[in-house]
Amino acid sequence: MSIVQAQAIPVRLPFDIGGPKPTFAGIPRMMDILFIRIETDSGLVGWGEAFGLSVWPATRQAFEHLVAPLILGKDEKNIAQLMLSLHKQLHILGRTGAVTYALSGLDIALWDLAGKASQQSLSKLLGGARHTTLPAYASLMRYGNPDLVQRNTERALQQGFSAIKLHELGVEQVQAARAVMGMNMPLMMDVNCPWSLEQTQQMITELEASKLYWLEEPIWPPEDFTNLANVRQLKKIPIAAGENNMSTYHFAEMLKLGAVDFAQPSVTKIGGITEMMKIIDLCKDHAIPVMPHSPYFGPGLLATLHMTACFEERTMIEYSFADLGGNPFGDSILLKNGVLEVPTGPGLGYDPDLDVIAEFRVP
Repeated sequence: MSIVQAQAIPVRLPFDIGGPKPTFAGIPRMMDILFIRIETDSGLVGWGEAFGLSVWPATRQAFEHLVAPLILGKDEKNIAQLMLSLHKQLHILGRTGAVTYALSGLDIALWDLAGKASQQSLSKLLGGARHTTLPAYASLMRYGNPDLVQRNTERALQQGFSAIKLHELGVEQVQAARAVMGMNMPLMMDVNCPWSLEQTQQMITELEASKLYWLEEPIWPPEDFTNLANVRQLKKIPIAAGENNMSTYHFAEMLKLGAVDFAQPSVTKIGGITEMMKIIDLCKDHAIPVMPHSPYFGPGLLATLHMTACFEERTMIEYSFADLGGNPFGDSILLKNGVLEVPTGPGLGYDPDLDVIAEFRVP
């Protein structure tokens, strides 16, 4: 078989988060998904997802003008060989950012094709699922307002979530969530790399009483693993990071320095399933749990479910806390009694609803 069509399809879904939407460059954030669609000469179609957010136009351009011309006519069966060839050809354009995001989406689509061709689920291809369901934690947007934090924490608990992650920067917002949750339920805080070592040390002193399950990406810049390790050595709050790492080698450096208690590779950013499975094995060698970064509603979430289902431990899945006005995967990615079901069909297990894609597709 060979690849005869390669498309990047942007979809913009309406959504509500129970408060003002966060902004990027002064523009309200949209719930954008950049689907990658790969079709072979046998008629099989594989679906992937490339990291988007506000950078999706650049990722689409990278896929259409750089990646797609290199894969048309190529045999899709040897995924590792094809992906290595693409990484080598494109590395001069950057080892992260739009090109790597585009390659990530392609890799996911190739694995979806592999599962469909063999009539096996992705988790079966990866060694077999150990779990049929996985608990989800609500990944809340940044509200800034303690009242909105409290209100949306209450909503998340009512919807069956058993753990919450905040994207706030202040102690007051954390305390607002704890006032609703109590002290025993897991509460995480992702601050998205804002602080120096000294600022982080001060914030940890203020946050320690809130008993966070982890503090995520406190240090700027995110690749400063030495200072991240200095923070972890305080042994006051567990540290999580990794969604901004560039490669397996970047993770190896982070782990060698002992910088984290939880590693967080992101399948739509790191190079897809092929690269992420290497990182998972590396973390296992270092006895560091993987908590995947997966605030997605597309194939990135399905791929994460399959990989995480193969873990020995039953691990939490990150789930964006948003009410969608349209859902390309319907009930298959909705929370049920606090858990997500691991798909069992071939490949990723589900194809997106083409009517939803047509309705919300961005020109």
